[in-house]
Amino acid sequence: MQPVYPLLALALLSACSPNASHHDGDHAVATSTPAAVTSVAFNEERFRDDIKALSSDEFEGRAPTTRGEQRTLAYLAKAFEEMGLKGAYQGSFLQPVPMVSYTASKEQQVTLAGLPFKYRQDLVLNSHHDNGGVHIDNAPLVFVGYGINAPEYGWNDYQDVDMKGKIAVILVNDPGFARPDSGKFNGKAMTYYGRWNYKFEEASRQGALGALIIHDTEPASYPWSVIENSWTGPQQELVQSHAEQARRIQVEGWLTLDAATRLFTQAGLSLPHLMARAADSAINVPLEQTASIAFKNKAEYANSHNVVATLPGKQQADEHIIYTAHWDHLGKDDSKTDDPIYNGALDNASGTAGILEIARQLAENAKQGQGLARSVTFIATTGEEQGLLGSRYYAANPIYPIAKTVAVLNLDSTNIYGKTKDFTIVGKGQSELENYLIAAAKQQDRIAVAEKNPASGGFFRSDHFSFAKLGVPAVFAGGGSEPVDAATAAYKTQMQASMKGCYHNVCDEYREDWDLSGALEDMQIYYQVTRTLGNSQDWPGYYSGSEFNRLRPAQSAAPESEFASATK
Repeated sequence: MQPVYPLLALALLSACSPNASHHDGDHAVATSTPAAVTSVAFNEERFRDDIKALSSDEFEGRAPTTRGEQRTLAYLAKAFEEMGLKGAYQGSFLQPVPMVSYTASKEQQVTLAGLPFKYRQDLVLNSHHDNGGVHIDNAPLVFVGYGINAPEYGWNDYQDVDMKGKIAVILVNDPGFARPDSGKFNGKAMTYYGRWNYKFEEASRQGALGALIIHDTEPASYPWSVIENSWTGPQQELVQSHAEQARRIQVEGWLTLDAATRLFTQAGLSLPHLMARAADSAINVPLEQTASIAFKNKAEYANSHNVVATLPGKQQADEHIIYTAHWDHLGKDDSKTDDPIYNGALDNASGTAGILEIARQLAENAKQGQGLARSVTFIATTGEEQGLLGSRYYAANPIYPIAKTVAVLNLDSTNIYGKTKDFTIVGKGQSELENYLIAAAKQQDRIAVAEKNPASGGFFRSDHFSFAKLGVPAVFAGGGSEPVDAATAAYKTQMQASMKGCYHNVCDEYREDWDLSGALEDMQIYYQVTRTLGNSQDWPGYYSGSEFNRLRPAQSAAPESEFASATK
């Protein structure tokens, strides 16, 4: 894999130099040899009860800074306290995360190229500025292809264009998706350049007034309903400095493909033709049309919280293995009269329940004299759905030094489709940490594989990524695509049909007929990795093909065939 975001890595080299130097002299080579399998019997009924409770209507969809958050925090803190774990933040389980919630008015006056566009039906707009609202008159529109500035790929969609006072119109994903056999970027495997947050960040760096991403279901990997549900209502962000605010674009949002087609047609341009050109080479084209946008915007400040609990190690207590799972979801939408609550049972009450059950087992081991040499810290993060906010905040304000963080294991939407023959590692081929998962999966007679749809950019879309950016080996893994038998395959087909369209929708609710046996096996793999690495001197690192290798390099070579297959 070629570097996907070198500016990020280079910027972090100096900031994280202790992270790399800590291991220069005493870095033990990470191995894939597992310790003997430690007996574990996760309590499925308790696991189910946690999922059911956290995703119940009582928790109101678990949106940050709401009553739903307060109930969630109380539930998680009580659970960790009953296990005997220690509150990691000054003796408390709650790490404050300063947030601001921006709420754009539903009354939005928007004309693009003289055409009116409707809120939610055609576009969704937000502003992350505390200025009362947005009022833009006749700002020039510029199509900037994929909105990418990537010197290592010889690619700059902003070449020779001054974006000051202008609004960028941008394609979703990156050129590799449209031209997978061209050698551009990473083919179908999305790079960070394809992520929406990068595109808004780059538009800000270019001095643009605003940015609109054209939604297209296949390259986005999710339907417009996800945008409509996730990008409306209060939008949380970490509190930023005045300087950071000043550099940020004034308006950011999404256009449906149909709305974008009307816009380009009105400008006398063919969107399909320009999309094809944008996939072949960097491009920017003035639309010779303008945008006028007006809506009120409200900013409200409040702390949200990560829940952080530690099981101290016996000998190497200052070295931490970290578990992450985001407790938050989308909250409530009172405009939906039939069912206003986004319960988020799969995403991510299931992952939060997973770290609770693993923590209980490790805590019980410790009480029986089978504690680990290293410490294990569990972080139930806030604000993941709004852009990995809680994990980003912890990574920037760590309770335990990043240089002493051995690895991160992330649970996000556990397997509800039964046992599988394979075990998926998202973004497989990144780090030596994967060796431990591969070995533990083998003990279950399962084969570790890369995800089936690397175009979705899964490696960049959950909390482990906040730690990967700082060089900490971090994995997001679980489930598989091959059911163990015909009965499980039939169940999976039925359940997938039942759950279709429920991602970031109100139908993501707990179901009694979920087969959680596969989730329990996945948790066993994470548990075994923790037992092995927790009693080890090893410090896994990133392989030479990874953009994070400079921050914490691996001591072994990546299995070439595996790494290559994971990045094509």
